[in-house]
Amino acid sequence: MIDAAQIDHLAQLARLHLTPEERAAMQADLTRVLGYFEQLNEVDTDGVQEMQRPVNLVNVLRDDVAGDVFSVSTVTALAPESMPDGHIRVPRTVETD
Repeated sequence: MIDAAQIDHLAQLARLHLTPEERAAMQADLTRVLGYFEQLNEVDTDGVQEMQRPVNLVNVLRDDVAGDVFSVSTVTALAPESMPDGHIRVPRTVETD
């Protein structure tokens, strides 16, 4: 069973401001959830093979095939600001101190 101190600790970690009624409801709910885990601990699992997932995962991604390459003029035309030497100027994304 979960006691009031544990509920207060969990509320503090989650930054919850619980009323006394909410604390009591939370305590009852969490005690019930832990009871279900106790029931699972009592289940006989001898001979049951462990599994990580109930279904096998298969990658459904397409093959990585090189496509058409944009010309420098196309890229610089799409860029927000391009330089005469072909470089592209972009806004700073990392602040320095």
